[in-house]
Amino acid sequence: MGEFIGRGRKARRCYGFDEVALVPGRVTVNPNEVDPSWVLAGQRYRVPILASAMDGVVDVGFAAAFGKLGGLAVLNLEGIQTRYDHPEEVLSRVVKAKGDGATELIQSCYKEPIKERLIAKRVSQIKGSKVPAAVSAIPQRASTFGPIAQEAGADVFIVQSTVSTVRHISSEYKSLDIARFCKGMKIPVIVGNCVTYQVALELMECGPSAILVGIGPGAACTTRGVLGLGVPQVTSTVDCAAARDFYRKKSGRYVPIITDGGMRTGGDVCKAFACGADAVMIGSPFARSKEAPGKGYHWGMATPHANLPRGTRVHVGVTGTLEEILFGPARKDDGTQNLMGALVMAMGSVGAKNLKEFQLTELIIAPSIQTDGKLLQRSQGVGMGK
Repeated sequence: MGEFIGRGRKARRCYGFDEVALVPGRVTVNPNEVDPSWVLAGQRYRVPILASAMDGVVDVGFAAAFGKLGGLAVLNLEGIQTRYDHPEEVLSRVVKAKGDGATELIQSCYKEPIKERLIAKRVSQIKGSKVPAAVSAIPQRASTFGPIAQEAGADVFIVQSTVSTVRHISSEYKSLDIARFCKGMKIPVIVGNCVTYQVALELMECGPSAILVGIGPGAACTTRGVLGLGVPQVTSTVDCAAARDFYRKKSGRYVPIITDGGMRTGGDVCKAFACGADAVMIGSPFARSKEAPGKGYHWGMATPHANLPRGTRVHVGVTGTLEEILFGPARKDDGTQNLMGALVMAMGSVGAKNLKEFQLTELIIAPSIQTDGKLLQRSQGVGMGK
């Protein structure tokens, strides 16, 4: 597999969302009669979309609003919300920061120690709105934060890092035993991120309820530029879906995969599911909502890194309410609103009654799909030309 890129060295061709398209089916289904829901550890969610654990996207208020609409918003336990009693004041400073000074300011804001009492408080606040509470932490802090969040009533705990593997080697600190952690927690555990078949398979063998797929595709992430790491999301989703299906045949246990990052429009979301995703996690589309704490700004989880930030603050603007972005009515012509409407319309167009059938959609390599016949849109900067 692969082609030569030089003497004795091969590389595999991989694909992103802009390079593929979905083929309409021979049978079509009324979009109002398809079922886009997904199941995590026995719990069914009406919206198969998670909101990313980023400080410009999710706070307590956003998590409550998102949960009431049927989705799952993830709160970053290592962010502003657990470092400050009044996070809105810090968020205001980040939003007002000028240009290149934003990263330096974010780094300074995140030097404030995490307060464990705020972990429990934020989880309790979300649960007070009678919606599921999902939280996230890096592997090094999972053993400490996991039990606190669980005791406070969290419904889902995510162990998330730039690159997750079962066999992490370190002489400076004790690596997280993912299998032991998953077994010890009484609530569902999601682990990520990964992009390859073998790593996905090894993570699934540790017993998580789901895994996250994607390294570096996010709008505010600079991992691919800083470290050169990453696999385009179409290929990584297909590969990890293959690992999921193999693991199910071998063990009888189904571990959903969640494509995380790189989706800007409804079309991208639809392609992720057609490639095999059971759910998707997105940030920047929700950072544009009126409910998002970033007020039109968005920054990655790795932006605060003291020595090697792998993220930046980007301006995405405020374009509508969370409900408009999820369910419409769309007031933008570029596919960034009514994501669920786009999903059920695409499912109906390919003849899929549910997400499992949608995962079987025929895909074609079609790099011209973004430009074919779109000269006027591109010249006028509207629709697909934005």
